[in-house]
Amino acid sequence: MSSAPPQIGFDRFIQLDWARTALRVRAGLAEAEALTELIDASHAGAAAKKKTRTVLNRLWLEPRPDLVEFAERGVRIYRESPETSISVLTWGMAIATYPFFGKVAEIVGRLTALHGDCASAEIHRRMAETYGEREGTRRMTNMVLQSQANWGAIERSMNGKRLARMPQQRLIAPELIAWLVEAALRYSRSSLSLSSLESTPVLFPFHINGAARAVINRSKFVDVFLSGNEEHITLMTA
Repeated sequence: MSSAPPQIGFDRFIQLDWARTALRVRAGLAEAEALTELIDASHAGAAAKKKTRTVLNRLWLEPRPDLVEFAERGVRIYRESPETSISVLTWGMAIATYPFFGKVAEIVGRLTALHGDCASAEIHRRMAETYGEREGTRRMTNMVLQSQANWGAIERSMNGKRLARMPQQRLIAPELIAWLVEAALRYSRSSLSLSSLESTPVLFPFHINGAARAVINRSKFVDVFLSGNEEHITLMTA
């Protein structure tokens, strides 16, 4: 018996402004009505509003039980430094919460690593290998790509047939870097090579400061271990 294809979950286009408002609501800096007004103004039907709200809830307002503490640390980073990029925080929550979003990000990161751009058809092909040629895979992949473009990670051209990386955001704040790396570990569900951390495909929109090693060494949520002759990092176990 073949196993069922994994669930998609991230099935809506999410504007960064909606995610920003959801984060501000979670941080106590905005009222819930502000998010409702944004969604009502952007969606015509009740079903569409509900689906968009579900994604935003999972990202910030009602994260999965295993991500509540992680999300709260992201909220605290924003609350203490409101100038922190919303796209960094929302990207971290998206890859930690939605494996489908993370897989698209990983594939885009790999395919654009050499020349900076790629054909979207190749992304769809590789997503179909994991999620199957079922109804919705292609459409939801486009939803993720559209969201990533809105968040400033990629630029789509030729009616979406090609995409290119946008310039990376340079990250300096140690706590934010450590939190984002933890998000990548939560997505991968395995260890990551410390030496190649700055080129981790799923984090392609961001340039992690060269002090990443020291940042990770100070994190109480990430463990560093030696495998062969190479250092790796993994989530700290309780």
